[in-house]
Amino acid sequence: MSLATDYEALANAAAVELEEAPAQEILRWAAEHFGKRFCVTSSMEDAVVAHLASSVFPGVDVVFLDTGYHFAETIGTRDAVAAVLPVNVITLKPLQTVAEQDARYGANLHDRDPDLCCSLRKVEPLNRGLGGYDAWATGLRRDESPSRANTPVVAWDAKRRKVKLAPIARWTQADVDAYVAANGVLLNPLLWEGYTSIGCSPLSCTAKPGEGEQGRAGRWAGSGKTECGIHL
Repeated sequence: MSLATDYEALANAAAVELEEAPAQEILRWAAEHFGKRFCVTSSMEDAVVAHLASSVFPGVDVVFLDTGYHFAETIGTRDAVAAVLPVNVITLKPLQTVAEQDARYGANLHDRDPDLCCSLRKVEPLNRGLGGYDAWATGLRRDESPSRANTPVVAWDAKRRKVKLAPIARWTQADVDAYVAANGVLLNPLLWEGYTSIGCSPLSCTAKPGEGEQGRAGRWAGSGKTECGIHL
């Protein structure tokens, strides 16, 4: 039996065993099974999962995708996380700069073909950056959008052949807010300006949601696109 087969079986069993477990217990399970071959990914919308992971695994790698299109506040949050938390922040970048991408595909690819732009600036760098890990954790929550409603707390990421964790999958926004308040967790300042989901800075990628709209409604608004491709 291959190591990947073992990990797939491990993930499938953990999905059942840890479904009702607290987030820190899920992360502790990953640290115990994978050690330094486990990392946390963060969009730097907030530092909740990084904070949780650091509490059970000080020095954990926190992977951030620098697409070249981020808000200054997002880069600032990354730098603050690196300075304040006991984590090792690793920044991944696309193979091409924005200028090089513009030269090849034309300016504003994010407006004309957002799927390709996300593939080039998010999916490919993450796939490359996760090469040294056997397991990775995300901040996905089931209440964020219909496309995330069935997110398991532990799963087998068949495309990357790695174990994938979503330790706060069962949390609500109220749970997040309570944890942030109780632990003084770093937040992206844009959250105080009306943004509820923060990605790249072009208006076609991230906007403030309208009155009564759900949290991720401002992402690729009006395009029908709901995910960047990392979690598909």
